[in-house]
Amino acid sequence: MTSEAVARYIESRQQEGAANATINRELAALKRMFRLGQQSTPAKVLRLPKIPRLREDNVRTGFLEDGQYRKLIEYCPELWFRSMVEVGRTYGWRVSEVQNMRVSQLDLLQRTIRLEPGTTKNREGREVSMTDAVYALLRECARGKAADAFVFTRPNGKPILSFRKLWAKACAFAGCPDLLFHDLRRTAARNLRRAGVAEGLIMRIGGWKTRSVFERYNIITQTDIKDAIVKLQESEKAIGQQQESNFGHVFGHVDPAKKGSAVN
Repeated sequence: MTSEAVARYIESRQQEGAANATINRELAALKRMFRLGQQSTPAKVLRLPKIPRLREDNVRTGFLEDGQYRKLIEYCPELWFRSMVEVGRTYGWRVSEVQNMRVSQLDLLQRTIRLEPGTTKNREGREVSMTDAVYALLRECARGKAADAFVFTRPNGKPILSFRKLWAKACAFAGCPDLLFHDLRRTAARNLRRAGVAEGLIMRIGGWKTRSVFERYNIITQTDIKDAIVKLQESEKAIGQQQESNFGHVFGHVDPAKKGSAVN
């Protein structure tokens, strides 16, 4: 295996139409194989060829707006669907983290949800408080179920293994045909940011381990920028009015004893 062979592989995969992100994952697996060979005793690999990392255009796009959310629920008002979407748009959790949630992870008395260490993508646990909407939905989802049962199940009791077709139809009905469930992560991050939550806390809630990954989600919209400029103008206007008021206050209350001396 040589660097030239790796370059030929990259070129052939690109000609096949593979995305850079896909090729990078394949190369990462290859690099891992070489490193395991290097670390074995005796070493089965003496030299690791240079394996480049291609640039990925992986900035996330798409938000679920409030009107679209209502249309989604209108298309499929089933409890499990409404609840999964609400949890996704509230906390920004990955679809696998939501699908695999068990009743034992819910504390309805304390109104908290726990994602146990090792069950998340970054292997770290998380605990969040329930909003009133999330609590009402999850309480119904968990009603009558054993601790090890799945929280989200169909009316026949079967866990939700896949709902891609339903999701696609619901999104088309809601007017956002290209939206992914994963885009709820961006939606949650944006909503939390608008609510004034610090970005460090947003990262902990949603499970973003590094800031570089978090920034790929591009949670600032044109509306956010417009609102920021409006707030800036309002702030400057308020400061200007306060300065004018102070200026008038000073000149409107000149000491009478000093008036004559000022004229003279």
